[in-house]
Amino acid sequence: MNKVLCFLLLPLLVLSYSKKFQYNDSVPEHDSLTISSKIVNEDRVINIWTPPNYDQSSDSFPVLYMPDGGVNEDFPHIANTIAELVEKKSIPPILLVGIENTERGRDLTGFSEVDEDAKYCPLTDGAKDFRAFITEELMSEINKKYRTTDEKGIIGESLAGLFVMETFFQAPNSFDFYIAMDPSIWWNNHYLERMSSEFLKEFPDKKIKLWFAGSDAKDISTHTKNVAKTLGDNQSSNLIWKYSDEPDEKHNTIFRATKEKALTWIMNKND
Repeated sequence: MNKVLCFLLLPLLVLSYSKKFQYNDSVPEHDSLTISSKIVNEDRVINIWTPPNYDQSSDSFPVLYMPDGGVNEDFPHIANTIAELVEKKSIPPILLVGIENTERGRDLTGFSEVDEDAKYCPLTDGAKDFRAFITEELMSEINKKYRTTDEKGIIGESLAGLFVMETFFQAPNSFDFYIAMDPSIWWNNHYLERMSSEFLKEFPDKKIKLWFAGSDAKDISTHTKNVAKTLGDNQSSNLIWKYSDEPDEKHNTIFRATKEKALTWIMNKND
């Protein structure tokens, strides 16, 4: 297994965000709230970025949810990117909802029968509860406090990308659009890839968009390419999807390298 990825999966990553700090992203003006979750049995800090002139309008907006959404995580750079794209009119205005991590490995992984996986994420199989927290508690709170449309999506990379892809395959009705950069779908002996054709047989009668990408990390790109092939072999009129093969990017560069084109593609309905 790629040693860089193994390091990224260490539980200490939940407490150490050195790969985030090096960019010194400015923190945009935003709202924060704390939700006492009964589902995950802990308080969760939520950061919300609203489009310019939100307070001066009466419009409602789609919502993009984001794991790794703390102020010291990926929230600032994704919020700033969305702000720039909205200003350039490359995408329509949206709300960004970032979910700050507590136990990252636990929340973003499903079950695993592979003993080696437990070495990297001792606390696992919390994805189903984390997903329920988002769909059953967080969404209702956001819809109550902000002017939202019914359209909602999710974005993530690495383990968060794994969570995005697991949700897409196992609970596709949760969101209308999905973005995953370098998803760690080697997890549990690449279970999602192996089962992808079976999951697609149960695909809902609902329009869904998926954009995902793979870097030069072989233990990821091998599986993302296979998923893309499966999607191509099992075309659905309800699914609009795009795979971006990024062999010139590394695992720790792909998020920033592809975020603009991912958001632009996913948020424009005629592409």
